[in-house]
Order: sequence, then structure tokens, then C-alpha cells
Amino acid sequence: MRIRNAVFFAVCFVSTMTTGVAADDLHAILVNRVDVARRATGMVAGVIDANGRELSAAGRVSDASPRTPDGNTVFEIGSITKVFTSLLLADMIERGEVKADTPVAELLPADVNVPSRNGRAITLLELSMQTSGLPRLPDNIDAADPNPYANYTPDKLYAFLNGYKLTRDPGEKYEYSNLGTGLLGFALSRKLGMSYEQALRKRILDPLGMTSTSITLSEDQKKRLAQGHGPDLEPAPNWDFNDTLAGCGALHSTANDLFRFLAANMGLTDSPLKAAMHRMLTVRAKTDLPNTDVAMGWHIRNTDGREIVWHNGGTAGYRSFIAFDPAAKKGVVILVNTFFDSDDLGFHLLDPSSPLKQFGPPKKEISLDPKILDAYVGEYRLSPQFSITVSRDGDKMFVQATNQPKFEIFAEKENEFFLKMPEAEITFVKDASGKVTGMVLHQNGRDLPINRVQ
Repeated sequence: MRIRNAVFFAVCFVSTMTTGVAADDLHAILVNRVDVARRATGMVAGVIDANGRELSAAGRVSDASPRTPDGNTVFEIGSITKVFTSLLLADMIERGEVKADTPVAELLPADVNVPSRNGRAITLLELSMQTSGLPRLPDNIDAADPNPYANYTPDKLYAFLNGYKLTRDPGEKYEYSNLGTGLLGFALSRKLGMSYEQALRKRILDPLGMTSTSITLSEDQKKRLAQGHGPDLEPAPNWDFNDTLAGCGALHSTANDLFRFLAANMGLTDSPLKAAMHRMLTVRAKTDLPNTDVAMGWHIRNTDGREIVWHNGGTAGYRSFIAFDPAAKKGVVILVNTFFDSDDLGFHLLDPSSPLKQFGPPKKEISLDPKILDAYVGEYRLSPQFSITVSRDGDKMFVQATNQPKFEIFAEKENEFFLKMPEAEITFVKDASGKVTGMVLHQNGRDLPINRVQ
């Protein structure tokens, strides 16, 4: 569940789409990614504007079912949940129930000591805008657990907050934090005296008619749920959320429901949340992403004066992307039942000048002697705060970056490996004696040398 890869890491229409991309061209792109490049098991992508909505799909909902996903297929949407959490905050501000500068500590038990720095308390707005100073994840959660949020209880959250010291003032700098937005959702639901899911249902989902969006799946939703898959296209476990951090990524949804959400945000449909949605975009801060600001919940990319409001999401077996162009009133939804990043397609559908990745057939894997693999096992450190650990389990090799999940890597040559997701390659470097001294990480057009810890 992330805004971008870590530094390490249906109905098919034949008419012309309003973005200038023909619907059959979009379908061809999806087929290329699913059937040719074999990067995803199934994908749904579409555009909405004042003329209506158009949707295309490819692949299948699961290995057991050849059915192509459609607008009513249910996916985990991961961090897009954060937009709903911030909308809940904006709505509560509009109603006078809280203020943007309300310290989050005021919504928690009195014996919880939320960290502050230089007399500055963490506010609700700072949690929404990823400027709270809190880390991406608490250090008492197991990020490597296949289901990391299921057992993270309020007591664990309180224990972390009581012991954590901020390294900078709240509001000083953007740092994407699942913890921060999870804490925001938890605090707001406490204020309302109901669960996070109940709060969303009452304040957002029901008013917008989003009947297929929820945390807890009904029997009907379970029948429509697409099976998630990892980068290797093997089935991946679904994530479960304790209410504690549900606000950072617990929601399931469908393309049709997300179309309804975008329509309301763009003003194509009227809703009681109009003022709250407007509020979300009125306050902004700089981020470390190129040409990108952060608003309440949303990120805003500005290229040559053209604004795209967006957010993405990812869990163990799914990726998601929603965005809209406020001036053109055009929006896009992409849902994938595989951990495969298609943000590039989303931006391209709204802005054809935005580059679209090209994918060829899958790379061919080779088998290597375990002695060769063992030579690469170890820690590779970029900085005191960031390293990549290489490990072996049987004939499989894995890499795990600091505070990131573990990913399998595959040998293409004796010293060259690749990841199926995120998109990256690794070249191991040896000295004249044949000793492994480091690696070069190839990702996003960059070649990053990283020294091995000897």
C-alpha cells in the first residue's frame, strides 16, 4: 500500500474514448500487460466525464474462474482508502465537529502521550496531509507479515505513540505515513462513537450510493471478489484490518463505485459532500515527488499548468489508481488483481503526453548453483536509514528493503537478476578476486550503486 514503488522499490467498447485514446486501444494495452507480458492476472480500466463512462477489461478474476473482471468486480483498493479518511475529516470540519488544527491527542484517551516537538502538537490536518512527522509504519508492527494489519490493536498503537520521539516538527515536511492516516481514521471514529467502517458508511458511502464499497464483505461481495495475486502471479492472501489502522488501507471497492466517487468529486453529480470535497483541495504542501503537491488525502501533479488529482493503492495482491482532471472534469479508474503498478496508464489516459510504459514478453529465468546464490546473500547499505537485505530460501532468492515487504528476484544471468514487481533489476558487482562488493539497482531509469556490508 504505497504512493509509489519504494526507492527500492467486462465490457469492451469500440467507440472513441473522451481522452483521445480509443477504447479498443485501451483494451489492447490491457491485453498486452495481462496476456503478452504476463504482468497481471486481470485488469479493469476506464474513464468518466460529462458524456458518461467507458470501461475496458482483460484477464480473469481468479485462476479457478476464466470470467473477465467488470465494473462490479470487487478489489482491495489499499491506500485509496486514505482519500476517504480525509474526506471524513473534511466533512467533520464542515459540520463543526472538529477543526483542522485540533490536536489528535484530544480525540484519544487521556493517558496516551501523542509525541510532540518544540511545543507543536500533531493536528488532524497534518495527519491528513502526511506532514505529521510520524514514520511510515510503527516499529511494533510486523511489516513482513503476509497479513500485517490484522492484529494491530489499539493497545499496540498507544504503546508506540507513548514511546516514539519525533525527529522533526509536525507540519515541517511531507513523509508518506500509513500510520498517520490510520491514526486519523481511528481518532475520528472515536470522536463519532462508532467504528471506522460505520463512520464511512454513514457519512460517505451511503450518501454517494457506493453500495459495493466496504471493509467487511457481504456474501454477495465475496462472490464478486477478484482473487489477488503477487508479482509472480501466484495467489496472494487478502489483507484483514483491525479497526486501529483501517483508515490507511482497508477498503474494498469496484470500478462502478469509484466512478460514482469521482463523479461527485468532479461536480458531475451533486452530493451533500460537495463542500467537504472542495475543502480537501484548498490546502496544499510540497512533497518529495516530482511536480507534486499534497492536499487533504489527495496528491496533485502539475505538469505545464495541468493539474491531475490522484491517489493509488496496493496490498499484497492488488493495485489500484484513481485520478481526475478538475479543469476538464475527466476521471480515470484502474483496478488490478495483481501487485502490478499501472499508474503510468492512469496518467496517460488523462494526459496523453504522459509516458506509457511498453512491456515485452516475460524475461527468461535461469537456474543457478546454490553456491553462486549464497555469494550474494547479505546486507547492501545505501545509507544508515536504508539498506537492502538479500536472502536465499532453497532455490529462491529474495530482497527486502528497509520497512518494505520481501520480494523474490529471478536470475537472468549469473550476476543479473530482475524483480517482476516492483519494476527493477539488480546487477551484483564483484572485485578482481571475484568477491561480491555491492549491487547496482536499476529502477525508474536510474542506476543506483549500493555497497555491500562486509
